[in-house]
Amino acid sequence: MNPFRPARPLAPLIAALLLAGCAIGEPVVKPELDLPVNWHETAALPAAASEIDPAWWRSFGSPYVDELVREALAAAPDLRIQAERVVQAELALRQAGASLFPTLDLGGSTASRRVDSDGAEATALNLSAGYEIDLWGRIAANVDSAEASLAATRFDHDAARLSMAASVATGWFQVLALQERLEIARRNLAIAERVLRIAEARYRHGAASALDVSRQQTEVLAQRAAIEPLEVQARQTRSALAILLGRMPQALPTADERLAQLAIPAVAPGLPAELLLRRPDIAASEAGLAAAAADVSAARAALLPALSLSAAGGVASSALLSLADPSESLSLSASVLQTIFDGGRLRNQVAIERSRQRELLEDHRRVILAALKEVEDALGNTTRAANREAAQHAIIAEAERSLRLAELRYREGADDLLAVLDAQRTLFAAQEQLALLRLARLTDAADLYKALGGGWTRPGAPSPATS
Repeated sequence: MNPFRPARPLAPLIAALLLAGCAIGEPVVKPELDLPVNWHETAALPAAASEIDPAWWRSFGSPYVDELVREALAAAPDLRIQAERVVQAELALRQAGASLFPTLDLGGSTASRRVDSDGAEATALNLSAGYEIDLWGRIAANVDSAEASLAATRFDHDAARLSMAASVATGWFQVLALQERLEIARRNLAIAERVLRIAEARYRHGAASALDVSRQQTEVLAQRAAIEPLEVQARQTRSALAILLGRMPQALPTADERLAQLAIPAVAPGLPAELLLRRPDIAASEAGLAAAAADVSAARAALLPALSLSAAGGVASSALLSLADPSESLSLSASVLQTIFDGGRLRNQVAIERSRQRELLEDHRRVILAALKEVEDALGNTTRAANREAAQHAIIAEAERSLRLAELRYREGADDLLAVLDAQRTLFAAQEQLALLRLARLTDAADLYKALGGGWTRPGAPSPATS
């Protein structure tokens, strides 16, 4: 009888499993959404869709923004952390794929046994191999899950790069806005001190009261006190931007750039349906759905019998550390393992994976809805901020004229100091508001680029211009 022949009662079962076995597939479930045909907030924007340059931050016309964003994309700690997560996902995929191959183990041993005066010594080498036949696709499903997780991690890295570029750009805009607000505050202090000198001169000549001098002195002190908080805020904003870049907090230089010098680009949003191909966070969420479907398939396959093949061979010798005159052995086996009772562990795992799949489905729906809202909000902010900035320029022109007239009338004694104080405060507030509106327009443009995906397209997907 051949010692390597498998047991006959097992052979029909193995044959039946090989014939009946097939992968248990689980479809990728996606939410059904009725996407809008057009955006609501598109009145002042180009109607035709246009390709967004992946280096969109250059459209602001600032060499400093370009330099800082490129530095951040190359060396920012947050992006390096995300890059390591991609490496970990790649290694996890290799680890999952290794389960598709047989295992091969080599072992050696030496033993000595002594009975009375007689002793026996032996040396042995053993080689064993094992392989699990993936009848139901459990191992393949684990590999599919790892592949989808890797894709999601790569999309997350792309989303982090987009977010980093927008954060650096808006951080720089805030630095420039605070510098401009400081300049406005110092100019306003100079104006208040000039009016104080007029009030003091009028008081010395008996044309003004001590109350006028006190009121204007209060205005001077208020303007002087407003400078220090802005200086502190400017330093903190610069240090936060430096840390974002991976620099020391004190390492960000001062730039000779002004908010008014920056261009505010007009961005065509395209169609809402195109957003699904433009946003890396949506792609990452969709890859998570694919991973969840694969996890369900693996959990279902774990309920079914597992078939494993194994082989072992070895040589042994009675001479210590020698293989002279060895004895040889070889064995082949096949085994089928079916869990009969586990307290519901495997079935509960299937239920857990299905629940997680439903959770990710709703999260994917939420991501899409949030993306649509972000675009609508950014479009609305872009349009309205432009109108408000244009109106604010006219307000400042009138406020400057009012202050000049109020100073002249006060100098000539035709009006009291209250008119001057009111004109000062109106001008100061208008100038401050203009700087904030300019900052808002720049920030809104960066937010719109980010909301539209910043020129990112899903790998393998047609571009909007060619689809």
